Amino acid sequence: MKSAFCRTATPLRPPAPWIRLLPDRATLPAWAAGLGVLVPLCFLLVAGFTGDGAAVRETVLRPRTFAVIGRTLGLAAAVLAATTALALPAAFLVVRTDLRLRRLLSVLLVLPLAVPGYLLAFALLSVGGRYGASARLTGFELPRLQGFTGSLIALTLYNFPYLFLTFRTALRRLDPTLHEAARALGHGPWRAFRAAELPQLRPAFLAGGLIVVLHVLGDFGVVSLMRYETFSVLLYGSLSFAPAYAAWIALMMLGTAGGFIVLEVVLLRGRRFDPAAPGAGRLPRPVALGPAGPFLLLALLGLLAVAVGLPLATSTYWAFQPVLGFVNRGLTDPALASLTVSLPTAVLATVLAVPIARLAVRRRRAGASVSQGLERLAYAGYATPGLAFGLALTAMALTLDRLFVSAGQTLLYQSLPLMIYAYVLHFLAEAIGPVRTAFQQINPRLEEAARTLGRGRVAAFCRVTLPLLRPGIAASAALVFLSAMKELPLAVLLRPAGYDTLAFNLWDLTGEGLYAEAAPFALVILVLSAGFVAVVLLADKSNITKTK
Repeated sequence: MKSAFCRTATPLRPPAPWIRLLPDRATLPAWAAGLGVLVPLCFLLVAGFTGDGAAVRETVLRPRTFAVIGRTLGLAAAVLAATTALALPAAFLVVRTDLRLRRLLSVLLVLPLAVPGYLLAFALLSVGGRYGASARLTGFELPRLQGFTGSLIALTLYNFPYLFLTFRTALRRLDPTLHEAARALGHGPWRAFRAAELPQLRPAFLAGGLIVVLHVLGDFGVVSLMRYETFSVLLYGSLSFAPAYAAWIALMMLGTAGGFIVLEVVLLRGRRFDPAAPGAGRLPRPVALGPAGPFLLLALLGLLAVAVGLPLATSTYWAFQPVLGFVNRGLTDPALASLTVSLPTAVLATVLAVPIARLAVRRRRAGASVSQGLERLAYAGYATPGLAFGLALTAMALTLDRLFVSAGQTLLYQSLPLMIYAYVLHFLAEAIGPVRTAFQQINPRLEEAARTLGRGRVAAFCRVTLPLLRPGIAASAALVFLSAMKELPLAVLLRPAGYDTLAFNLWDLTGEGLYAEAAPFALVILVLSAGFVAVVLLADKSNITKTK
C-alpha cells in the first residue's frame, strides 16, 4: 500500500488563454490604453442609436452618403498608387544601385514627414491662382490646385515616406540568394528583381500601405482646405445640425478603417517571407545606372524640392507680405497653447509606452502569444481616425457631464485634460516603437543578474535597464511631441476656449484665403518640425555608418 506522501506529483496544466488575458501588473497599461479608446467608442455607438431611427436611416442611406464613400475610397486608392509609384523606385535606387549621394538621400527622403499635410495644402493653394505667389513674383499664373487633384498631390507628398521607409528596410533585409539565383538563370538585374524579389516585398507594401490608407481616411486638414468632400468633411459639416448622423458617419469611418486592418491580416495569413539562407542582410552587387544616374538623382532632388522646399519657400514669401488690419492673431498664445498640450502628451505617452513595450518584448521572447494581442490594444487609438475619436470623446464627455455635473455646467467637455487624454492615446503607438526597439537590444539577463544580487524588481529595472532605454525614450518623447504640435482633427473638436493651437490657426486662416496671416504659423511649425529631422538622423546614423 502506497503512502499518501509518496504519490507522484501531478504536473500543473498551463493556464487557459482566457486566464492569461486577465489584467495583471504587466498587462494593465495595455488594457488601460485599449479600453481608454474602446470605451469612448461605445458612447459614440450609443449616440448613433439615440436619434430618430427613421430620420437617421433616411439621412445615412441617401445618395450623397454613398457618393462620399466612393470619393473617400477613390482618393485612398489613388494616394496608395501614387505613393507606391514614388516610394518603391526611390527605395530601390538608394539601396540597390550605385546612385550618387544615396546614403544621404536615404535620410532626406524621410523629411516630408516633418511637413504636415495641411501645410502642403497651404503651399499648393497659395502658390497658384491669379493672386498666388507665382503670379506675384514671376507674372506666370500657375493653375490653382483644388478638389481631388490638390488633395491627391498633398496627401501623396506627405505619405510616401511611410512606404519608402518600409520598402527601404525590406530591401535591406531580403535574402540576396534570391537575386543571385534569378541572375544565374539568365535574367538581367531588373527582371531578376521583378521576378524573385518584388513578391517578397508584399509585407512591406501591406504594412506601409495600411498606414497610408488610414491617414487618408482620417485626414481632415488637406481635404477641407482643398474643398474635397470625404468622410471627415461630411462628419465635421454635420456636427452642428445632425449629431446622430455625424455619429453614424464616424462609425462608418471606423468600420472602413477596421476593414482595411482585417484585410491586411487576411492577405498575410499563412504566408511566409522569412529568409531562406543565413545571408540575409548582405546586399547584392549594386546595379549600375550608367547615363541615367544623374537624371534619376535630379528626379529625387526635385521630389524633395516640391515636398519640403515649396512649403518653406511659400511660407517665407507670405510671411513678409502685408496683412489685413482686422486680422490680429499673435504667435505667443497659440505657441503656448500647443506647448501646454504637447509637453504633457509627450511625457505621459512615453511613460505609458515603457511597460507596454516591455510586455511586447519580454513576453514574446517567452513565447506568450497573448501579449501580441494585448500590445495591439495600445494601437487602437492610432488606428482610429482623429475626427471619429474626437467625436467619441465629445459624446462621452457630454454624457458624463449630464450625469455628474449640475445643469448648465461642464467639467470634461472641451477641457484641457480631455484633450491631453485624446492626444496620449492617439499618439501612444508612435511612442511604443522606439522604446520597443531599445528593449530588443537589451539582454534581459542583465536585469535578472541584478535581481539575484538582492535588488527588487523596480530597483533592478531603474538601475540596469532604464539607463539603457534613454535613447529610445528620448526618441519616443520627441516624436510624440512633434506629432502633437502638428495635430489638427483632435484640436478642431476638443480644444478648450483660449487654446487655439498653431495647427488650428494655420488651418483656419488658410481656409479663409488669408495666406499672409497664416504664413507665420506655418513657419513656426516648420521650425519645430526640424526636430523631427534630428530624430531621423540619429535613428539612421548607425545604418549610414554600416553602409560606408
